[in-house]
Amino acid sequence: MTFSTQMKEEIARKEISRMEMQNELSAMIRYDAKISKNKIELICENASVARRIYKDLKELFNVNIIITIRIQKKLRQKQIYILEMKEKINHILESLTIYESQKKIDMKDEYLEEEEAKISYLRGAFLVTGSINDPKTSGYHLEFVFLMKKDALFIQKILHSFHFDAKVIKRANRYMVYLKSAEMISDLIRLFRATNSLFYFEDIRIYRDHKNMVNRLNNCEIANQGKSTETGMKQLEIINYLKENHLVDLLEEKTKIVLEYREKYPESSYQELSEIITMETGYKIGKSGINHHFIKMRKLKDSHEKKYDL
Repeated sequence: MTFSTQMKEEIARKEISRMEMQNELSAMIRYDAKISKNKIELICENASVARRIYKDLKELFNVNIIITIRIQKKLRQKQIYILEMKEKINHILESLTIYESQKKIDMKDEYLEEEEAKISYLRGAFLVTGSINDPKTSGYHLEFVFLMKKDALFIQKILHSFHFDAKVIKRANRYMVYLKSAEMISDLIRLFRATNSLFYFEDIRIYRDHKNMVNRLNNCEIANQGKSTETGMKQLEIINYLKENHLVDLLEEKTKIVLEYREKYPESSYQELSEIITMETGYKIGKSGINHHFIKMRKLKDSHEKKYDL
């Protein structure tokens, strides 16, 4: 079972008020039903969502619903739930602000004044048009898919009212409203009151963030170690030049100490080198002091090369 299916099942099992039922059904039928003069038909792949629609229609409208279960074998075998209503069609559509005097009306803000009404409408839209990636996969992604651009823009507008940075793109002959931010997806799951799904999502998110942080630190450490090794090798070249040309005695005693310890620890960073020298010799020196002494060595080498045109 996918994470998307699990989340929808959790949402569909929650007890809700009659007002929430009304708004959920409005979204479900508007975006997923086949509506004709004599029939409303809904097709669901999720048993819990089909059960939710059946229960809410019964409670709100006391309508007879025909349920047909079919086995679909395309790609992979799965059950399809078909719900059909052939009575009280106009009453249902008008009550759910989908039709008015047998004419379909566009959804407007005034139908969803309260915050809870917007949430329940979004929840209904997600149950029939939405999906969410398992956070274990490569990226975070939650989407709603619609046939009509105006429907996608309306859902985007509701999401924006909750400060979700939802985007709309056209994909084939459909329009997709999507979120990519892990934090925003988490907040939307919280709005849907899908507690178990939220805990799972956050656990994986925290694990992934921690893993990414460790990897970044390791990469940084490897890069720094590489730089330290490269710096040490260049400084050893300077030291070898000074020794070959009998120039070491021209250095101050403290510079000679730094020279000696660089030879002993060629791959150490300035920080490590300063700690070793301080601990073993009692000469307190920091990273800037180490660098200062190497500048002196390099200047002595450069002046000698210049003097003899090497």
